[in-house]
Amino acid sequence: MRLSADTAELADLGRHVGEELDQRLSRKTARPVAVALSGGGDSLALALCAEAWAKAAGRRLLILTVDHRLQAASAGWTRACGAHAARLGAEFRPLAWTGDKPDAGVPAAARAARHRLIAQAAREAGARVVLMGHTADDVLEARAMRAAGSTTPEPRIWAPSPAWPEGRGLFLLRPLLGVRRAEIRAWLTARGEAWIDDPANEDLRYARARARAAGRDDPAAPEPAATPDALGRACRMDAAGGLSLSREALRSAPAREAAALVGIACLCAAGTVRPPAAARVRALLARLQAPDPLTATLAGARIEADGLAVRFLREAGEAARGGLPPLRLAAGETAVWDGRFEVTAAEEMELRPLAGLAAQLAPQDRDAVSGLPVRARPTLPVGLVGDEVRLVHARPLALERLRAACGLIAREPD
Repeated sequence: MRLSADTAELADLGRHVGEELDQRLSRKTARPVAVALSGGGDSLALALCAEAWAKAAGRRLLILTVDHRLQAASAGWTRACGAHAARLGAEFRPLAWTGDKPDAGVPAAARAARHRLIAQAAREAGARVVLMGHTADDVLEARAMRAAGSTTPEPRIWAPSPAWPEGRGLFLLRPLLGVRRAEIRAWLTARGEAWIDDPANEDLRYARARARAAGRDDPAAPEPAATPDALGRACRMDAAGGLSLSREALRSAPAREAAALVGIACLCAAGTVRPPAAARVRALLARLQAPDPLTATLAGARIEADGLAVRFLREAGEAARGGLPPLRLAAGETAVWDGRFEVTAAEEMELRPLAGLAAQLAPQDRDAVSGLPVRARPTLPVGLVGDEVRLVHARPLALERLRAACGLIAREPD
């Protein structure tokens, strides 16, 4: 899409965003339409367009603003976002990244905190999709940063939230990803709108500011993603949260898709946040494509393969080393255990790993555990209620997370 400030095509921005929202969002749900608003031009334009769509769809608008507490003016920026929300008749939730900030890697830490805070607030409000104002320029900047050695991911129009477990079941939609930043500024100016310019965007100490200053003008069509949707559909999950796949399916798939599936499966089976390094994934895939049985570990996952199937489990070593601290829950409280199981406590209890406690289970609970894979048992959650050790109802999240990461959920969940 290309816009020009001196033609009627300025109206096309709202139409373009509306078409993207119609493709991904439902007009039949009462869930709010959530927008991440920083006060900058991109997110302001998105909020204005989203308000028009939400009004036509009969849905309420939710504005989420994160104060990173990194700039002296940030509190004022949050107030400005609140004023925009009030003008649009939207619910406003100001959020803040509190606590100590790292000495290095501030942009990455801020991005992780922002996603975490937005995910928590969106879920609490009942939203399942958050609109974000990334543009074609963000795609170009991410590519320039990767060319310079950064691991910055390429923004996608539709993707699961990177925050885990806070963002489980939550998706990000970037309807401006095909529009250049200058075109958005022209659209805002023609409407008489003013926006915030964060001075960090000009601070050349940061890789993104350097990439922005370089001003790349090449087309910003998103790079084709390796979306292992067919392999994702073929994956199965056992009651212990382990994932499995036919080894032949993995051998037959295109290399990029097979590698993407292996990385995703390791991440989901382990319940971790940091994806495995690409070189290590490729090395593991080469071994999996050979016929020999193997056992390996990667990114917190244990991988076992025989002649027929490959299985991805949680590597139990951390529990054996005491790396899973107890988690206390009040009655009715929901939490995620070990990044893999969602547990809602029927009564006040303390969650602990099963390792070392199996003998204290009631006979029927021991029988239930005996039917699960031996390697998967040590990290399973049990509840300590007084002096009694009980199995708890734990909903495995691995397959749901894998399906989202494989692109199998293409629209707003019900």
